[in-house]
Amino acid sequence: MSNFDLVIQLFLQLTVILATCRIVTIIGRRYLGQTDVVCEMIAGVMLGPSLLGLIAPDFQQWLFPKLPIITAVGLKIPNPSMSILYAISQIGLAIYMFLIGLEFNTKLLKHHIKSASLLSAAGIITPFILGAIASFWFYHNGDFFQPKVMPWSAALYLGASMTITAFPMLARILYERGLAQTRFGTLALGAASVDDAVAWCLLAIVLASVKNSLSIAILAIGGGICYVLFAIFLGQPLLKAFTRMTKREGVNRQTLTLMLIILMFCAWFTDVTGIYAIFGAFVLGAVTPRGEFAQQIRQYTEFLTTSFLLPIFFVFSGLNTQIGLVNTPILWGVTLLIIAIAILGKGVACMLAAKLAGENWRESATIGALMNARGLMELIILNIGLEQGIITPTLFTIMVIMAVITTLMASPLIAFLLHGTSYEKSST
Repeated sequence: MSNFDLVIQLFLQLTVILATCRIVTIIGRRYLGQTDVVCEMIAGVMLGPSLLGLIAPDFQQWLFPKLPIITAVGLKIPNPSMSILYAISQIGLAIYMFLIGLEFNTKLLKHHIKSASLLSAAGIITPFILGAIASFWFYHNGDFFQPKVMPWSAALYLGASMTITAFPMLARILYERGLAQTRFGTLALGAASVDDAVAWCLLAIVLASVKNSLSIAILAIGGGICYVLFAIFLGQPLLKAFTRMTKREGVNRQTLTLMLIILMFCAWFTDVTGIYAIFGAFVLGAVTPRGEFAQQIRQYTEFLTTSFLLPIFFVFSGLNTQIGLVNTPILWGVTLLIIAIAILGKGVACMLAAKLAGENWRESATIGALMNARGLMELIILNIGLEQGIITPTLFTIMVIMAVITTLMASPLIAFLLHGTSYEKSST
């Protein structure tokens, strides 16, 4: 494909993505009570092989080609159009997670660090243990893991997959409902960020065992710790220069460009180390000075990011979902078991932990519903497992169904739990 052909296809892809997301969002918000982020996830699944691929397979493959291009000499290369779409989606996700970091109430979290730690521990330990126990049964009964994967690696991977929280979705749900800076919203954000960081470190250990390379795990864990320490103790004081610049002349083009350069570098660094760009972007946002600078940065970047760039990320991830692979009663039984383990290990455990931390039952249940959503962060870790030869397409599909259901549960549960409260009124 020439560059001109790629541009033509990209414009059509973006047109279909944005139009589908808008239509599904209108229907989902009005009739199903879902937030924009969940509707965009559903739109992504609809545009993939699960729906559009069944109705018009040739058109779906032409518009979103997953098959590699075969050159004249028989060489297979990845389709460049999907690579471009993936790169754009990652830029949008990094900017969005930076904006979520700006909303993160670090002062409130400091006052409730014990509660956040208890909630985070419950969201890590319980689902990990349940997932690891289930993995041993899956390993010896059925085609769920690739032959080269050792039992303990399978346990680590499935445990990490159960530990994942849909951090971008959780953050956007809280933001859309005006809950991002409430006490329990901050607790949920803080616990979810730690849970996902631990899950990515566990994934790095699994990849290291599969590839027989300890350096992968060391780089991910060591690089992540060094990045956080640098951001807090050196980056935060240096970033205060933006506050002084804003007082003199506001946020101009040069200031915004410099902030984006720092953001892209942080996303690059955490991607290279193996804990992925979203972590680096979120931490940068969390240590960035608040006040007029943060407000103007949001004003300049938020609208385009949430309405244009972010939907591309959700749709791109949804294109890999093939629900039709679960086609026997036994596999559906396994799927129901996975869903039950997921809800018990994450939702119920986090709800009880929040209650022990001093929240009332309503807020505890809301936190449990938020933490229970896996969303497309789960799809990312599943795609990595599939591409790296850890899990089979069968387990991949089962886990995707679990991720979709636990995410769909979140919005109606939260709307029901917060109905008539001051939180609901403040977000309308």
